[in-house]
Amino acid sequence: MHLRSYLSAALYGLPALALDAAASSTSNSSTVDPFKVYTITAENITAKLIPYGARLTSLLVPDRDGNEQDVVVGYDDPKDYLKDTETDHTFFGAVVGRYANRIKNGTFQIDGDKYDIPKSENNGTDTLHGGDVGYDQRNWTVTAQSDSSITFTLLDRALEGFPGDVITHAVFSVDSDVTAENPKGLPQLTTKLISLALTEKTPIMTANHIYWNLNAFKETNVLDDTFLQLPLSKRLIGTDGILIPNGTILGVDSYDGAADFTTGKLVGKDIKKAQGLCGTDCTGYDNCFIVDRDNAYGPSNSMVPVVRMNSSTTGISMEVASNQQAVQIYSCVGQKGNIAIKPSQAKRNEEEGIEGAKAVNQYGCIVIETEGWIDGINNPEWGQLSDQIYSPTGAPAVNWATYKFGTV
Repeated sequence: MHLRSYLSAALYGLPALALDAAASSTSNSSTVDPFKVYTITAENITAKLIPYGARLTSLLVPDRDGNEQDVVVGYDDPKDYLKDTETDHTFFGAVVGRYANRIKNGTFQIDGDKYDIPKSENNGTDTLHGGDVGYDQRNWTVTAQSDSSITFTLLDRALEGFPGDVITHAVFSVDSDVTAENPKGLPQLTTKLISLALTEKTPIMTANHIYWNLNAFKETNVLDDTFLQLPLSKRLIGTDGILIPNGTILGVDSYDGAADFTTGKLVGKDIKKAQGLCGTDCTGYDNCFIVDRDNAYGPSNSMVPVVRMNSSTTGISMEVASNQQAVQIYSCVGQKGNIAIKPSQAKRNEEEGIEGAKAVNQYGCIVIETEGWIDGINNPEWGQLSDQIYSPTGAPAVNWATYKFGTV
Protein backbone atom coordinates (compact mmCIF):
# COMPACT_ATOMS: atom_id res chain seq x y z
CA MET A 1 0.00 0.00 0.00
CA HIS A 2 1.42 3.36 -0.98
CA LEU A 3 1.79 5.77 1.95
CA ARG A 4 3.14 8.77 0.09
CA SER A 5 1.98 11.17 2.81
CA TYR A 6 3.56 9.03 5.53
CA LEU A 7 6.92 7.87 4.27
CA SER A 8 9.86 10.13 4.80
CA ALA A 9 13.08 10.20 2.83
CA ALA A 10 14.70 8.22 5.60
CA LEU A 11 12.73 5.13 4.61
CA TYR A 12 14.45 5.03 1.26
CA GLY A 13 17.76 4.59 3.04
CA LEU A 14 16.67 1.27 4.50
CA PRO A 15 17.71 -0.96 1.56
CA ALA A 16 21.41 -0.22 1.89
CA LEU A 17 21.34 -0.81 5.63
CA ALA A 18 19.38 -4.03 5.26
CA LEU A 19 21.49 -5.30 2.38
CA ASP A 20 24.57 -4.94 4.56
CA ALA A 21 22.80 -6.82 7.34
CA ALA A 22 21.55 -9.50 4.98
CA ALA A 23 25.02 -9.96 3.50
CA SER A 24 26.48 -10.22 6.98
CA SER A 25 23.83 -12.76 7.91
CA THR A 26 24.54 -14.83 4.81
CA SER A 27 28.26 -14.97 5.49
CA ASN A 28 27.58 -16.11 9.07
CA SER A 29 24.51 -18.21 8.38
CA SER A 30 25.87 -21.14 10.38
CA THR A 31 25.77 -19.05 13.55
CA VAL A 32 22.26 -17.65 13.02
CA ASP A 33 19.59 -19.39 15.10
CA PRO A 34 16.21 -19.05 13.35
CA PHE A 35 14.50 -20.44 16.45
CA LYS A 36 15.92 -17.99 18.96
CA VAL A 37 13.08 -16.33 20.90
CA TYR A 38 13.07 -12.54 21.06
CA THR A 39 10.86 -10.88 23.67
CA ILE A 40 9.54 -7.33 23.47
CA THR A 41 7.53 -5.74 26.26
CA ALA A 42 5.57 -2.68 27.33
CA GLU A 43 3.06 -2.10 30.10
CA ASN A 44 0.43 -4.89 30.04
CA ILE A 45 1.72 -6.49 26.84
CA THR A 46 4.51 -8.97 26.04
CA ALA A 47 5.25 -10.42 22.61
CA LYS A 48 7.59 -13.24 21.64
CA LEU A 49 8.90 -13.70 18.11
CA ILE A 50 11.38 -15.86 16.18
CA PRO A 51 13.31 -15.24 12.92
CA TYR A 52 11.86 -18.35 11.25
CA GLY A 53 9.09 -16.75 9.22
CA ALA A 54 9.40 -13.46 11.17
CA ARG A 55 6.85 -15.14 13.37
CA LEU A 56 4.78 -13.98 16.35
CA THR A 57 4.72 -16.96 18.72
CA SER A 58 3.05 -15.50 21.82
CA LEU A 59 1.20 -12.38 22.92
CA LEU A 60 0.31 -11.83 26.57
CA VAL A 61 -2.37 -9.30 27.51
CA PRO A 62 -4.55 -8.96 30.65
CA ASP A 63 -8.09 -10.33 30.87
CA ARG A 64 -10.94 -8.62 32.75
CA ASP A 65 -9.55 -9.94 36.06
CA GLY A 66 -6.04 -8.69 35.34
CA ASN A 67 -4.65 -12.16 34.63
CA GLU A 68 -2.24 -12.51 31.70
CA GLN A 69 -3.54 -14.60 28.81
CA ASP A 70 -1.77 -15.75 25.65
CA VAL A 71 -4.17 -14.96 22.82
CA VAL A 72 -2.03 -16.27 19.94
CA VAL A 73 -2.23 -19.82 18.60
CA GLY A 74 1.07 -21.63 18.08
CA TYR A 75 3.76 -23.59 19.89
CA ASP A 76 5.87 -23.09 23.01
CA ASP A 77 8.83 -24.91 21.44
CA PRO A 78 10.04 -22.76 18.49
CA LYS A 79 11.32 -25.80 16.59
CA ASP A 80 7.76 -27.11 16.42
CA TYR A 81 7.09 -24.47 13.77
CA LEU A 82 9.46 -26.30 11.44
CA LYS A 83 7.67 -29.57 12.19
CA ASP A 84 4.40 -27.80 11.44
CA THR A 85 5.70 -26.65 8.05
CA GLU A 86 6.58 -30.24 7.21
CA THR A 87 3.15 -31.58 8.25
CA ASP A 88 0.04 -29.41 8.70
CA HIS A 89 1.65 -26.21 7.37
CA THR A 90 -0.71 -23.89 9.24
CA PHE A 91 1.39 -20.71 8.76
CA PHE A 92 0.88 -20.02 12.50
CA GLY A 93 1.98 -16.45 13.27
CA ALA A 94 4.18 -15.99 10.20
CA VAL A 95 4.71 -13.23 7.68
CA VAL A 96 3.54 -14.60 4.33
CA GLY A 97 4.69 -13.41 0.90
CA ARG A 98 6.05 -12.37 -1.54
CA TYR A 99 2.34 -12.47 -2.46
CA ALA A 100 -0.12 -13.49 0.24
CA ASN A 101 -3.25 -15.51 -0.32
CA ARG A 102 -3.98 -17.24 -3.64
CA ILE A 103 -2.87 -16.71 -7.25
CA LYS A 104 -5.02 -18.39 -9.88
CA ASN A 105 -3.15 -21.03 -11.91
CA GLY A 106 0.14 -19.83 -10.34
CA THR A 107 0.58 -17.28 -13.10
CA PHE A 108 0.33 -13.55 -13.78
CA GLN A 109 1.46 -10.96 -16.31
CA ILE A 110 3.30 -7.65 -16.00
CA ASP A 111 3.60 -5.41 -19.05
CA GLY A 112 2.81 -8.36 -21.30
CA ASP A 113 5.42 -10.69 -19.79
CA LYS A 114 4.04 -13.88 -18.31
CA TYR A 115 5.41 -15.37 -15.09
CA ASP A 116 4.80 -18.87 -13.75
CA ILE A 117 5.46 -19.63 -10.10
CA PRO A 118 5.11 -22.87 -8.13
CA LYS A 119 1.55 -24.09 -7.70
CA SER A 120 1.59 -25.03 -4.03
CA GLU A 121 -2.06 -25.81 -3.30
CA ASN A 122 -4.94 -28.01 -4.45
CA ASN A 123 -2.72 -30.59 -6.16
CA GLY A 124 -0.87 -28.04 -8.23
CA THR A 125 -3.85 -25.89 -9.18
CA ASP A 126 -2.95 -22.55 -7.62
CA THR A 127 -0.32 -20.75 -5.57
CA LEU A 128 -0.84 -20.07 -1.85
CA HIS A 129 1.20 -17.58 0.20
CA GLY A 130 4.12 -17.22 -2.19
CA GLY A 131 4.82 -20.70 -3.55
CA ASP A 132 6.47 -23.88 -2.32
CA VAL A 133 8.85 -22.03 0.00
CA GLY A 134 7.29 -18.72 0.93
CA TYR A 135 8.40 -16.08 3.40
CA ASP A 136 6.96 -18.16 6.25
CA GLN A 137 9.74 -20.73 5.70
CA ARG A 138 12.62 -18.27 5.38
CA ASN A 139 15.12 -17.46 8.11
CA TRP A 140 14.88 -13.69 8.50
CA THR A 141 17.71 -11.53 9.85
CA VAL A 142 17.31 -9.42 12.99
CA THR A 143 18.41 -5.95 11.86
CA ALA A 144 17.23 -3.85 14.81
CA GLN A 145 16.08 -4.51 18.35
CA SER A 146 15.06 -2.67 21.52
CA ASP A 147 13.11 -3.59 24.64
CA SER A 148 9.82 -2.83 22.89
CA SER A 149 10.56 -3.33 19.18
CA ILE A 150 12.25 -5.71 16.78
CA THR A 151 12.88 -5.63 13.03
CA PHE A 152 13.37 -8.70 10.86
CA THR A 153 14.72 -8.33 7.31
CA LEU A 154 14.55 -10.66 4.32
CA LEU A 155 16.36 -10.21 1.02
CA ASP A 156 14.38 -12.02 -1.67
CA ARG A 157 16.48 -12.54 -4.80
CA ALA A 158 13.74 -13.56 -7.26
CA LEU A 159 12.68 -16.41 -4.99
CA GLU A 160 10.01 -18.82 -6.27
CA GLY A 161 10.24 -17.37 -9.76
CA PHE A 162 8.89 -13.91 -8.96
CA PRO A 163 10.51 -11.17 -11.03
CA GLY A 164 13.31 -9.11 -9.53
CA ASP A 165 14.72 -8.66 -6.06
CA VAL A 166 12.69 -7.43 -3.09
CA ILE A 167 13.77 -6.53 0.41
CA THR A 168 11.23 -6.61 3.23
CA HIS A 169 11.47 -5.25 6.75
CA ALA A 170 9.01 -6.70 9.26
CA VAL A 171 8.80 -4.31 12.21
CA PHE A 172 7.00 -5.38 15.39
CA SER A 173 6.58 -3.06 18.35
CA VAL A 174 4.50 -2.92 21.52
CA ASP A 175 3.44 0.09 23.57
CA SER A 176 0.84 1.43 25.97
CA ASP A 177 1.37 5.08 25.17
CA VAL A 178 -1.44 7.61 25.47
CA THR A 179 -1.98 9.07 22.01
CA ALA A 180 -4.79 10.62 20.00
CA GLU A 181 -5.44 7.20 18.46
CA ASN A 182 -5.12 5.46 21.84
CA PRO A 183 -6.41 7.94 24.45
CA LYS A 184 -6.70 5.30 27.18
CA GLY A 185 -3.16 4.03 26.70
CA LEU A 186 -4.33 0.49 26.03
CA PRO A 187 -1.71 -2.16 25.27
CA GLN A 188 -1.05 -2.30 21.54
CA LEU A 189 0.92 -4.34 19.03
CA THR A 190 1.99 -2.52 15.86
CA THR A 191 3.24 -4.31 12.75
CA LYS A 192 4.75 -2.70 9.65
CA LEU A 193 5.73 -4.81 6.66
CA ILE A 194 7.80 -2.55 4.40
CA SER A 195 8.81 -4.00 1.05
CA LEU A 196 10.90 -2.40 -1.69
CA ALA A 197 11.20 -3.61 -5.26
CA LEU A 198 14.91 -3.28 -6.03
CA THR A 199 15.40 -4.33 -9.65
CA GLU A 200 12.14 -5.01 -11.56
CA LYS A 201 8.40 -4.49 -11.48
CA THR A 202 6.89 -7.20 -9.33
CA PRO A 203 3.77 -8.16 -7.37
CA ILE A 204 4.08 -7.55 -3.62
CA MET A 205 1.38 -8.34 -1.08
CA THR A 206 2.72 -9.42 2.29
CA ALA A 207 0.56 -10.14 5.34
CA ASN A 208 0.73 -11.27 8.94
CA HIS A 209 -0.88 -14.69 9.33
CA ILE A 210 -1.73 -14.63 13.03
CA TYR A 211 -4.24 -17.07 14.51
CA TRP A 212 -6.15 -15.44 17.39
CA ASN A 213 -8.08 -16.95 20.29
CA LEU A 214 -9.29 -14.27 22.70
CA ASN A 215 -10.81 -16.84 25.06
CA ALA A 216 -7.32 -18.34 25.47
CA PHE A 217 -8.72 -21.85 24.89
CA LYS A 218 -10.96 -21.69 27.93
CA GLU A 219 -13.73 -22.79 25.55
CA THR A 220 -13.60 -25.64 23.02
CA ASN A 221 -14.07 -23.15 20.16
CA VAL A 222 -14.87 -19.48 19.51
CA LEU A 223 -18.38 -19.86 18.06
CA ASP A 224 -20.50 -18.90 21.06
CA ASP A 225 -18.25 -16.57 23.05
CA THR A 226 -16.40 -14.48 20.44
CA PHE A 227 -17.98 -11.37 18.95
CA LEU A 228 -16.69 -10.27 15.54
CA GLN A 229 -17.32 -6.97 13.75
CA LEU A 230 -16.07 -5.86 10.33
CA PRO A 231 -17.44 -2.31 10.41
CA LEU A 232 -16.33 -1.22 6.92
CA SER A 233 -16.89 -4.47 5.02
CA LYS A 234 -20.17 -4.46 3.12
CA ARG A 235 -18.68 -6.47 0.24
CA LEU A 236 -16.53 -9.54 -0.23
CA ILE A 237 -14.86 -11.22 -3.19
CA GLY A 238 -16.74 -14.18 -4.61
CA THR A 239 -14.74 -17.37 -5.09
CA ASP A 240 -15.05 -20.81 -6.61
CA GLY A 241 -14.87 -24.09 -4.74
CA ILE A 242 -11.10 -23.80 -4.13
CA LEU A 243 -11.31 -20.15 -3.02
CA ILE A 244 -10.04 -18.59 -6.25
CA PRO A 245 -11.86 -15.38 -7.24
CA ASN A 246 -14.58 -16.09 -9.81
CA GLY A 247 -14.97 -12.49 -10.96
CA THR A 248 -17.93 -11.62 -8.75
CA ILE A 249 -18.17 -9.14 -5.90
CA LEU A 250 -20.75 -10.19 -3.33
CA GLY A 251 -22.72 -8.12 -0.86
CA VAL A 252 -22.61 -9.26 2.75
CA ASP A 253 -26.33 -10.03 2.46
CA SER A 254 -25.30 -13.09 0.41
CA TYR A 255 -25.66 -16.53 1.96
CA ASP A 256 -28.72 -15.24 3.79
CA GLY A 257 -26.62 -12.68 5.66
CA ALA A 258 -24.03 -15.16 6.95
CA ALA A 259 -21.25 -12.85 5.72
CA ASP A 260 -22.67 -9.70 7.34
CA PHE A 261 -20.47 -8.65 10.26
CA THR A 262 -20.92 -4.90 9.75
CA THR A 263 -22.71 -4.38 13.07
CA GLY A 264 -21.07 -7.37 14.70
CA LYS A 265 -22.30 -10.72 15.95
CA LEU A 266 -21.06 -13.93 17.50
CA VAL A 267 -18.84 -15.89 15.12
CA GLY A 268 -21.20 -18.86 15.29
CA LYS A 269 -24.50 -16.98 15.01
CA ASP A 270 -25.03 -17.55 11.29
CA ILE A 271 -22.29 -20.05 10.55
CA LYS A 272 -24.75 -22.79 9.54
CA LYS A 273 -25.85 -20.50 6.70
CA ALA A 274 -22.22 -20.23 5.56
CA GLN A 275 -22.27 -23.60 3.80
CA GLY A 276 -20.03 -23.28 0.75
CA LEU A 277 -18.86 -19.79 1.69
CA CYS A 278 -15.39 -21.12 2.47
CA GLY A 279 -15.28 -23.48 -0.51
CA THR A 280 -16.77 -26.76 -1.65
CA ASP A 281 -18.10 -28.92 1.20
CA CYS A 282 -17.02 -26.27 3.69
CA THR A 283 -19.13 -24.43 6.23
CA GLY A 284 -17.54 -21.35 7.75
CA TYR A 285 -15.44 -18.38 6.71
CA ASP A 286 -12.30 -18.11 4.60
CA ASN A 287 -13.04 -14.94 2.71
CA CYS A 288 -11.56 -11.68 1.52
CA PHE A 289 -13.72 -8.87 2.93
CA ILE A 290 -13.30 -5.55 1.14
CA VAL A 291 -12.60 -2.47 3.27
CA ASP A 292 -14.71 0.41 1.94
CA ARG A 293 -13.55 3.64 3.58
CA ASP A 294 -15.89 6.58 3.93
CA ASN A 295 -14.54 9.82 2.46
CA ALA A 296 -14.43 11.18 6.00
CA TYR A 297 -11.52 8.87 6.73
CA GLY A 298 -9.33 10.63 4.19
CA PRO A 299 -7.09 8.89 1.63
CA SER A 300 -7.79 5.37 0.42
CA ASN A 301 -4.78 4.11 2.38
CA SER A 302 -5.65 5.78 5.68
CA MET A 303 -5.51 3.82 8.92
CA VAL A 304 -9.03 2.75 9.87
CA PRO A 305 -10.57 0.18 12.25
CA VAL A 306 -11.25 -2.92 10.14
CA VAL A 307 -11.90 -5.57 12.82
CA ARG A 308 -13.31 -5.51 16.33
CA MET A 309 -13.43 -8.71 18.34
CA ASN A 310 -13.98 -9.69 21.97
CA SER A 311 -14.49 -12.76 24.13
CA SER A 312 -17.23 -12.89 26.73
CA THR A 313 -15.23 -15.62 28.51
CA THR A 314 -12.08 -13.62 29.25
CA GLY A 315 -13.41 -10.15 28.54
CA ILE A 316 -10.43 -9.49 26.25
CA SER A 317 -11.18 -7.19 23.32
CA MET A 318 -9.08 -6.40 20.26
CA GLU A 319 -9.44 -3.65 17.67
CA VAL A 320 -7.44 -3.98 14.46
CA ALA A 321 -6.71 -0.88 12.39
CA SER A 322 -5.13 -1.15 8.96
CA ASN A 323 -4.12 0.80 5.88
CA GLN A 324 -4.99 -2.14 3.61
CA GLN A 325 -7.86 -2.48 1.13
CA ALA A 326 -9.14 -5.81 2.44
CA VAL A 327 -9.02 -8.27 5.30
CA GLN A 328 -9.09 -12.07 5.01
CA ILE A 329 -11.07 -13.78 7.77
CA TYR A 330 -10.58 -17.49 8.37
CA SER A 331 -12.65 -19.26 11.02
CA CYS A 332 -10.19 -22.14 11.43
CA VAL A 333 -12.61 -24.52 9.76
CA GLY A 334 -9.68 -26.69 8.66
CA GLN A 335 -8.32 -27.33 12.15
CA LYS A 336 -8.87 -30.95 13.11
CA GLY A 337 -8.02 -31.07 16.79
CA ASN A 338 -4.73 -32.85 16.06
CA ILE A 339 -2.57 -29.93 17.28
CA ALA A 340 -2.35 -29.53 21.04
CA ILE A 341 -2.66 -26.07 22.52
CA LYS A 342 0.52 -24.66 24.05
CA PRO A 343 1.45 -26.30 27.38
CA SER A 344 1.75 -22.78 28.80
CA GLN A 345 -1.86 -22.04 27.82
CA ALA A 346 -3.03 -25.35 29.25
CA LYS A 347 -1.15 -24.62 32.48
CA ARG A 348 -2.87 -21.24 32.89
CA ASN A 349 -6.27 -22.83 32.42
CA GLU A 350 -5.44 -25.59 34.89
CA GLU A 351 -4.29 -23.05 37.49
CA GLU A 352 -7.59 -21.22 37.04
CA GLY A 353 -9.54 -24.46 37.47
CA ILE A 354 -10.79 -24.38 33.88
CA GLU A 355 -11.04 -27.52 31.76
CA GLY A 356 -10.92 -25.67 28.44
CA ALA A 357 -9.78 -26.99 25.09
CA LYS A 358 -6.92 -29.44 24.86
CA ALA A 359 -6.32 -28.94 21.15
CA VAL A 360 -6.88 -26.41 18.39
CA ASN A 361 -10.32 -27.60 17.38
CA GLN A 362 -12.36 -26.78 14.31
CA TYR A 363 -13.60 -23.17 14.75
CA GLY A 364 -11.10 -22.89 17.61
CA CYS A 365 -9.57 -19.61 16.39
CA ILE A 366 -9.85 -16.70 13.98
CA VAL A 367 -7.17 -15.68 11.47
CA ILE A 368 -7.04 -12.01 10.50
CA GLU A 369 -4.93 -11.07 7.47
CA THR A 370 -4.86 -7.38 6.62
CA GLU A 371 -3.92 -7.32 2.94
CA GLY A 372 -5.00 -6.38 -0.59
CA TRP A 373 -7.73 -7.94 -2.69
CA ILE A 374 -7.06 -11.63 -3.26
CA ASP A 375 -5.51 -12.30 -6.70
CA GLY A 376 -5.88 -8.65 -7.63
CA ILE A 377 -2.97 -9.04 -10.04
CA ASN A 378 -5.11 -11.30 -12.23
CA ASN A 379 -8.19 -9.10 -12.07
CA PRO A 380 -7.09 -5.69 -13.40
CA GLU A 381 -10.73 -4.61 -13.81
CA TRP A 382 -10.85 -4.21 -10.03
CA GLY A 383 -8.43 -1.29 -10.20
CA GLN A 384 -6.07 -2.71 -7.58
CA LEU A 385 -2.85 -2.98 -9.61
CA SER A 386 -1.39 0.25 -8.21
CA ASP A 387 -1.55 -1.34 -4.76
CA GLN A 388 -0.14 -4.70 -5.85
CA ILE A 389 2.52 -4.05 -8.52
CA TYR A 390 5.65 -2.20 -7.41
CA SER A 391 8.80 -0.99 -9.14
CA PRO A 392 12.23 0.40 -8.21
CA THR A 393 11.08 3.85 -9.31
CA GLY A 394 7.94 3.87 -7.18
CA ALA A 395 7.02 3.92 -3.53
CA PRO A 396 7.49 0.96 -1.18
CA ALA A 397 4.70 -1.44 -0.30
CA VAL A 398 3.68 -0.87 3.30
CA ASN A 399 1.27 -3.08 5.22
CA TRP A 400 0.66 -1.24 8.48
CA ALA A 401 -1.60 -2.60 11.21
CA THR A 402 -2.26 -2.00 14.89
CA TYR A 403 -3.82 -4.44 17.36
CA LYS A 404 -5.22 -2.63 20.41
CA PHE A 405 -6.33 -4.66 23.44
CA GLY A 406 -8.81 -3.85 26.17
CA THR A 407 -11.58 -5.52 28.15
CA VAL A 408 -15.36 -5.62 28.04
